[in-house]
Amino acid sequence: MTRLIADVSVSLDGFVTGPDPSPDNGLGTGGEALHTWAFSDDPDDRRILREGTARSGVVVLGRHLFEAVGGPKGWDDTSGYGAGEVGKPAFVVVTSSPPESVRTTNLDWTFVTTVLPDAVTAARERAVAASSDSGKDLDVVLMGGGATVCSALEAGLVDALTLHLAPIVLGAGTPLFTGQAPRTLVQRRVISTSTVTHLTYDVFR
Repeated sequence: MTRLIADVSVSLDGFVTGPDPSPDNGLGTGGEALHTWAFSDDPDDRRILREGTARSGVVVLGRHLFEAVGGPKGWDDTSGYGAGEVGKPAFVVVTSSPPESVRTTNLDWTFVTTVLPDAVTAARERAVAASSDSGKDLDVVLMGGGATVCSALEAGLVDALTLHLAPIVLGAGTPLFTGQAPRTLVQRRVISTSTVTHLTYDVFR
């Protein structure tokens, strides 16, 4: 069964970027520390990274995050989602208008210009097709940014939430949760490594 899994790294004080994020500085000041685990040699970190990319049939992201990863200091052939792991999934971007050009033409980009639920529906359809082609269950992974994850939770689109809780206090930046209605999640997995605590929750709609 194809699920929508929101998967994001977050600071102890709830930020998914540091202060002043921009296309040239997508994680903001000090935000690189949120993703130390993704470059770690810790075997549990490596395993969790492989599991995450292996389950990804399609990845959904918002326009601000696309501008960061697709910008001049963003992803290339050696960095980015799935690089050096099991492969590169398709990407669906929810945006008010498609960009005039895309630098990372080696990746499969689809731009949905209506609303987030439409982008999720398109991603689910592609993930189901990818599952059929590969013979294994693949999920839709929502990687951000923070506002997109928050909106998906509010809209009841998310099946599971995976947080990589970094041992850092950023003090400011892009918050993950803003104005959320009270919600109780069901904790499914906690793995602590030398760099981060990986938390997985089921989200009931």
